[in-house]
Amino acid sequence: MTTDLDQMQTDMLAAIDAASGLDALDAVRVQALGKTGVITTLLKSLGAMTPEERQAKGPAIHGLREAITAAIATRKAALERADLDARLARETIDMTLPAEPALTGSIHPVSQVMDELAEIFADLGFAVATGPEIEDDWHNFSALNIPETHPARAMHDTFYLAGEHERPMVLRTHTSPVQIRTMMTQAPPIRIIAPGRTYRSDSDATHTPMFHQVEGLVIDKGITLGHLKWTLETFLKAFFERDDVVLRLRPSYFPFTEPSAEVDVGFTVQNGKRVIGGGGDTENGGWMEVLGSGMVHPKVIAACGLDPDEWQGFAFGCGIDRLAMLKYGMDDLRPFFDGDLRWMKHYGFSCLDVPTLSAGVGA
Repeated sequence: MTTDLDQMQTDMLAAIDAASGLDALDAVRVQALGKTGVITTLLKSLGAMTPEERQAKGPAIHGLREAITAAIATRKAALERADLDARLARETIDMTLPAEPALTGSIHPVSQVMDELAEIFADLGFAVATGPEIEDDWHNFSALNIPETHPARAMHDTFYLAGEHERPMVLRTHTSPVQIRTMMTQAPPIRIIAPGRTYRSDSDATHTPMFHQVEGLVIDKGITLGHLKWTLETFLKAFFERDDVVLRLRPSYFPFTEPSAEVDVGFTVQNGKRVIGGGGDTENGGWMEVLGSGMVHPKVIAACGLDPDEWQGFAFGCGIDRLAMLKYGMDDLRPFFDGDLRWMKHYGFSCLDVPTLSAGVGA
């Protein structure tokens, strides 16, 4: 028996060494260790032996199995290494090896908030409108009922462009000119938001010479302040993802709306920080101004060629940068434009974080 097992081991080891590939090696493994393999059959025969026979023959049979198993594993590793070396020699790119880590970008909070606004207002039936950032004096001021003596027209508040022009040209101070251009080219009813860059001569922790603004406009028949309040309430609840958002409208003045209202949102103090939601006139809360609004002034409607006795509307506007600060916890506006990668890695969003109302606009 021992002589037979020694010869069997010699033959199997020779077959293993002679295996030229993984398929051939696996055939040897099945012949020796498969369900009906030679060694498997010998192991099954131990059950029919007497205790004395098992004690005599068992160690030899188990030793044969261990030797063949180890030889197969060693040969398999050698064949796999040879196969990999051959593939590396003929392939310019090995897709089986881990790729080098690639630099990953991130979505700026301003871009993310713009996408969030578009998603929310699209659900309310609003389209996104755009316009030029270099505007003429009429679209930026006159059509909006802003008189020539208004402080906003002063050189220290507005960037004027040098050169000969039919009308004075400015870097737009708000996205309201987009409302004018839309009313002049599109027949009502109108429901738009106008996000984009705007420019004013101002710079501190909460103001920059260039910033981002979104404005909304609705022109239709029978529009009231109630429609305005409901729209703003629905928007802010969706944006801050809280159902307990409360609003307060305070009388104010804007040349292009009448009546006009500043909109405050309630906040509560949690762990020393102001959190949007609840609050208002409570012991642990207060009010924070977030945007301006009002009913579109009849002179503005008339300037766009519409009859103010037939068409009414409301408009609102707020800073996109400020909305991002309130929602995502930034306390200084200037790093928005510094280009610091550390700040971007902390506050930036993955390109896969696409805002949706079902998954949450702040996903």
